Formats: sequence, C-alpha cells, structure tokens
Amino acid sequence: MNRMTLRFACLLLAAGGLLTSSTLQAQTAAVPALAAKTEAAPISEWQKQQNERMLTDFPWLARYKENDLKLAAPTSGENRVVFMGDSITEGWNISGEGNYFPGKPYINRGISGQTTPQMLGRFRQDVIKLQPKVVVILGGINDIAGNTGPMTLEQTEDNLASMAELAAANHIRVVLCSVLPAFDFPWHPGLVPAPKVLALNQWIKAYAAQHGHLYVDYHTAMKDSRDGLPATLSHDGVHPLPAGYAIMAPLVEVEIEKALKQP
Repeated sequence: MNRMTLRFACLLLAAGGLLTSSTLQAQTAAVPALAAKTEAAPISEWQKQQNERMLTDFPWLARYKENDLKLAAPTSGENRVVFMGDSITEGWNISGEGNYFPGKPYINRGISGQTTPQMLGRFRQDVIKLQPKVVVILGGINDIAGNTGPMTLEQTEDNLASMAELAAANHIRVVLCSVLPAFDFPWHPGLVPAPKVLALNQWIKAYAAQHGHLYVDYHTAMKDSRDGLPATLSHDGVHPLPAGYAIMAPLVEVEIEKALKQP
C-alpha cells in the first residue's frame, strides 16, 4: 500500500467513526422522544382488577360462588330458569323488585365483559349445580370484540355448543339467543361487528333447530338499517336501555314456555 492509499484509508476510517458517533448520538437523543410517544396510557382501577382476575380467576367463579352456595334446591314444581350471559344479561332486571318477569323463579348469572370461554368455564357452577329446568344462553358479542383476545366465529360456536351439550346431558332444556345487533364497539372501535353478528346468529339458529333447542331472535326485532342498535334502544349501541329489554322480555318468555313443555 503506497502512502496516498494509506492516507485515503485513514480518512475513510475517521469519517466512518464520525458518522457512527453522530448516528449514535442522534439515536440516543431520539429514544426519550420515542418513549414519550409510545408510553402506555394510564389504566383505570377497574381495568387493573380485570387484568389481575384474568390471571387468577379467568371465568370469575368467585362472582357468584357464595350466591350459588346459598341458593336452595328448587322446590317441587318450581320452573327455575337460569339466564347465562355477559353484561347484557347482568344489566337485565330478571329478578327482584320491579323486574321484567314478576313472580317467575328466574336467576341472573350474567357477568359484564365476559366471553364464551369464560361462560363455559363457570357453566357447571353457575348453571348445572343450580338445577334449573331451563337455561337461557346469550353470549358471543364480547368474543367478536376481542375482550379476551382474538377469536374466530368457529371458536365461539364451539363454546356455545359445549354449553348446550352440558345442559342437555344434565336434563336442562336449552334456549339459545341471537346476539344483539352491534354496528361498532365504543371500547374497541373499528372492528365492523355487524356482519360477524349476522353470521353467528345464522349458525345459532341452525344449531338450535338441528339439536331440538329453542331459539330467540332478538336481532330482527331490534336492529336498525345498519344492523346496529338504534339510539332509542341503546345508549352506546351495545347495551339495551329499558325500552330494549321491554322488547326482549316477551320474546324470551315465549321460548321459555315452549322449553318447559318439552318432554
């Protein structure tokens, strides 16, 4: 290597060092700015509790455990019915003062935010052990919303089928409900749930007919032109107002009466 070549190589190495140094300095300076942009938003105390419960009690068996233990066995001739579901069921005044089913021995076992795998995980405790004559199953909207992670419609269908099979094996008659209309989710916007809800309801109706279960079509009676819930029936497009429950109550009552007459 001659002197000129050696000098040129040294200049290249020096330039490379300066470039590397300046690049590293720029990257280092950018880290705090990037961290500031990607810093997670603070979560609420309710969400913290939800996250912890997902790890320690995924189906949330503790929610109704004490109530289930205190509940006496049905009396002779009692037409006990358990409503199993999510927040749409939990928010429904099924029993107690001023309820939609006066004088009926109906039991509410809905839990806000739950998906069908969570419902299936507590089905024995919250339904079978209560010895009802009929179970009303309404679930799947939170599966579509991804509340416990991404799920396919087939997975939701499998969970609904498993609950129906468990009930039938324990001589409990089954009323399967259509998922309510939903155009969007306020807590998870942009998922376009309406066509998935329609597809899931088609499967539920067909499955019920194939296996001798009853089917309640809330969707047709409550949908708007977008296949969503209108503002007259819901404040957020997902959860019914009293006017929505007033439509649902007589529809499910008809199917419960049919179920009670099944041999």
